[in-house]
Amino acid sequence: MLSSMSRLYRAPRGTVDVLPQEQPYWEHVYQTATRLCQLYGYSRIETPIFEEASLFVRGVGQTTDIVQKEMYVFQDRGGEMMALRPEGTANVCRAYIQHGMRNLPQPVRLYYWGPAFRYDRPQAGRQRQFTHFGYEAIGEDDPALDAEVIELAWRLYQELGLTDLTLQLNSIGDRNCRPRYLAALKAYYEDKLARVCPDCRARFEKNPLRLLDCKVEGCQPVIAGAPPFTDYLCESCAQHFQEVRSYLETMGIPYSLNPRLVRGLDYYTRTVFEIQPPEQGAQNTIGAGGRYDGLIEELGGRPTPAIGFATGIERIITNLKRAKVPIPAPAGPAVFVVYQTAAARSAAVSLASELRRAGIAAVMAVGGRSLKAQMRQADAAGVLYAAILGEEELTTGTVVLRRMEDGHQERVATKDVRRLIAKGPRGPR
Repeated sequence: MLSSMSRLYRAPRGTVDVLPQEQPYWEHVYQTATRLCQLYGYSRIETPIFEEASLFVRGVGQTTDIVQKEMYVFQDRGGEMMALRPEGTANVCRAYIQHGMRNLPQPVRLYYWGPAFRYDRPQAGRQRQFTHFGYEAIGEDDPALDAEVIELAWRLYQELGLTDLTLQLNSIGDRNCRPRYLAALKAYYEDKLARVCPDCRARFEKNPLRLLDCKVEGCQPVIAGAPPFTDYLCESCAQHFQEVRSYLETMGIPYSLNPRLVRGLDYYTRTVFEIQPPEQGAQNTIGAGGRYDGLIEELGGRPTPAIGFATGIERIITNLKRAKVPIPAPAGPAVFVVYQTAAARSAAVSLASELRRAGIAAVMAVGGRSLKAQMRQADAAGVLYAAILGEEELTTGTVVLRRMEDGHQERVATKDVRRLIAKGPRGPR
């Protein structure tokens, strides 16, 4: 019984432990994402888990929910206000500026994988600590690059085994045509503010474009009647969007135009997109991205066009499980070394060590269990072979090699064990 001074610790609310049985999903997603990024010419970048809080205030936007409600902000011992990263794009853009990447051949293609943090209400597919995978293509405004970024996201989900996805596509213009649209949007909402949520009434004054991003059910009928942004695009933005659509059609990627799609972060311009699974709900988006041509300039760099994409790994895995997608099983140990007597224990330690040095995954029984108990462990471990050492094997310099698949076993010279195991389960006869 626990004493009054004892307690059972649990993972903090909004975080999860990724247990060994869950790791095959993570490995499957990571390996697939890495392979595809390299196929498209993207290089990996890693940025700090925390940055100056002002980086996200300037980059993500002062009026966004992330900055106002969700960021983990703290003062370090030097008096600086820092924040755990809530997303990856601002960090990567800061690194692009800091390390002079504008001097590299453009566009610079970068991808990343790691934890991000948002103080939000935990729910399926959304935790307070979550894992972001994303990529950014910085330094070019060619519509073909927009299509490439979208194609890579589409292929990622396809190759992971997710089907029946929907690509939602829109353009939200740039600094030239957005003011005219915002004026029209505010005029539309002006006599409907009593019908929307308190957050939307605040957005009306501070950031009206985000009225269209509200997920509150009661606001959806008002959003449905809002004027489409595509009716207000300037000639340059309209041409850019038409070319993006044309390239997607050339690539054979199906999409649905969603004239009311916006993204929840302030830095987006022109192309925005979301990829959604068949399930409906406020959190049904599995991945999203878009163009952000003004962000690097906002962070102190030269005017630099860019586009990117991000997806939450936990949300991908939730959908893989829901769709019952088969996941490759991880490779287990090849051999389990057991011993019959205390005298054979030292020889077992030596054999297991030798096998590992030879690149053969080996597990040794520990804890002084009986031979029968050790063999049960070997069977539970799913190994190909059990290598058994006893008094007779010590005397003769041999090992009993048992093939776990069918129980076939034979005594072989110790020097031959490594070679026979390396040949695979059809080795000894």
